[in-house]
Amino acid sequence: MSSDPSGRVFVVPDRAAGLRLDHFLVQHVPHMTRALATALSAAGEVRVDGRRARKGDRVVPGAHVELLRLPEPADFAPTPWDGLALDVRHEDEHVVVVEKPRGLPTHPLRREERETLAQALLHRYPEMAGVGYALREPGVLHRLDTDTSGLVVAARTASAFDALRSSQRTGAWTKSYVALCEGVPRTPDRIETTLGPDPTDPRRMRVLADRDETNPQVTELTEARVLGALQTADGARVQVSAVHVRVEKATRHQIRVHLAYYGHPLVGDTLYGGAALAGDESPPAHWLHACAIAFPHPAQTDTLVRVESPTTTEMRDIEARAAAGASSA
Repeated sequence: MSSDPSGRVFVVPDRAAGLRLDHFLVQHVPHMTRALATALSAAGEVRVDGRRARKGDRVVPGAHVELLRLPEPADFAPTPWDGLALDVRHEDEHVVVVEKPRGLPTHPLRREERETLAQALLHRYPEMAGVGYALREPGVLHRLDTDTSGLVVAARTASAFDALRSSQRTGAWTKSYVALCEGVPRTPDRIETTLGPDPTDPRRMRVLADRDETNPQVTELTEARVLGALQTADGARVQVSAVHVRVEKATRHQIRVHLAYYGHPLVGDTLYGGAALAGDESPPAHWLHACAIAFPHPAQTDTLVRVESPTTTEMRDIEARAAAGASSA
């Protein structure tokens, strides 16, 4: 499809008419991801017929889509890892749901990485090799941040992955979380924005001023429970609550960004304005747990798989510290 020797210009075929620009890039540019397509568009590095384009623009047949830089190939086959006793919460011949510990990456970003959830899955379920979005995340349908604990779904076969991905895209999944945040958010409430990479800091996402009405990010706050207070690393005290959150589809850092946007950053989440806690590990880390998930079974679509996970011992210890802090105030 590339129409120039540099490989940077792509002509939109008739069959791609009406696609969003970011979807077109993912489908037609080698090694492209949604996150990278969003970042390149936000940085002005995507042009359509010579003009700067936004990720949500619709492409038309014959248009010339130019990339000022091409993505680097980043995929690789990871090495299985036998160092983690997987906590399996659901298992059948098509799909598994496992518990990811806090502090463990979901998948490797570099070839030399050895200790990730995906590599532990590959050791126990070698048939997952080659299944999924990329070799380096075999079978994995969605990711959790390294410091987020809780439930992750992985497919054991390519057909199961395709069925699960399809139901995920149509919003048939429900994921619930418990977040420890500063202050007490109003509940019930609904946060609906468009998120994108922060051009000033590649580690961060941000709320974009231009709303994408066709694909907003939605976070529902269903319940908030006041826990007490915790001492911060600078000697101050901060009120803390446990918030129950529900999402159908989520983008990178969505819950963290949305709660910070509402003025209630996650406890310890210094990347998004949260205060580091006294006595916390260095660097500080946030407290978020994926506590429940429900999705249609990939082979029995009239069956809903529901899995729950209690909050971790570490998280309950933080809650107890907050309660003790309230009583000693």
